Amino acid sequence: MSHIQSYTHEAMKTTFSFRLFSDDAELANSAAGACIARIDEIEACLSRYIPGSDVWQINHMQSDESILISEDCHNCLLNALEASQETYGLFDCSLGRLIEHEKQSKLGDKPQPAGQLMIDSERPAVHCKASGREIDLGGIGKGFALDQIKETLQEIGIESALVSAGASTQLAFGERSWEIELTGETCTHAIELKEQALSASGTTIQGSHIISPDDEQTSYAHTRIWVIHSNASKADAFSTAALLMNPDELNALTQNTTAIFTEELNAKKIHKIATNA
Repeated sequence: MSHIQSYTHEAMKTTFSFRLFSDDAELANSAAGACIARIDEIEACLSRYIPGSDVWQINHMQSDESILISEDCHNCLLNALEASQETYGLFDCSLGRLIEHEKQSKLGDKPQPAGQLMIDSERPAVHCKASGREIDLGGIGKGFALDQIKETLQEIGIESALVSAGASTQLAFGERSWEIELTGETCTHAIELKEQALSASGTTIQGSHIISPDDEQTSYAHTRIWVIHSNASKADAFSTAALLMNPDELNALTQNTTAIFTEELNAKKIHKIATNA
C-alpha cells in the first residue's frame, strides 16, 4: 500500500514541503533529495539578493550591455513576460526598485521606473537597452520552482504528490486528489486539488506589498485571492496580478485560468468567480 512520505526544505524565504505518494521509502527519500538540490539550484540563479546570481547580474547591467544567463533564469523570465501579457501588464517583474522600496517601509523618495531590458527569445541572454530596471521574481519564482520539482519527481518515478512553497503556492499531480483549505480573514473554504496548481495573494499578512505598474493605484479590491491554473508559474503570477484587478479584468482573466476565488473586503465569505472549469 502506498503511503505519504513528507519532507520540508527552507529556501527562497519560505518553507517548501513535499508530500510524496509512494510505497517505496528509499525512492521517496532519493526524490526528496533531488527536489532539495533543484530548489537550491533555482534559488542560486533567481534570487536578487545573492551576489553573482543571474538576476543580481541583470540588475547591475549598464546601458548597451548584454549577458548570458542560465536556462532556468531565461525560462522563468519568459514565463514572466508571458504572464505580463496575459494580465494586461499588471504583473511586472521589472519593478524591482519599487518593490524593494515598499519592502523597506518606503524609506526615502519613491524611485521612478526607468530603463529598458530585453529578454532574448532565441538564446538565454538579456540585453540592457538603458540601465535602471531591476528584476524581482518574487511573484513567480516559487511557482516556477514547483513546476521544475514536478518534472524532477516524475522523471524519478514519483507518480503522485503535493508540493508546496509555504502557504502561497501549491501544486498537485497524479491520480490522487488533495483537499486544500482556502483560509481567508474571516472564513474558510475547502476545495479538491488534482493535476492543478493553486496560488494565493493577499494583504492580511504582508500588507500592501504588491506593486502596481499604474502609479495611481493605491488600494486593493480584495483581502485575498486564490488562482487555480494548470501550472504553478502562471498560478503564482496571476494571483499576484489579480489582487490589482477590477471585476471586469478578473472576469476576463478567468479565460486563462481554471478557477479564481476571492475574499472581498469586509465580506464573510469566499466567492468563486465563474470559470472555464
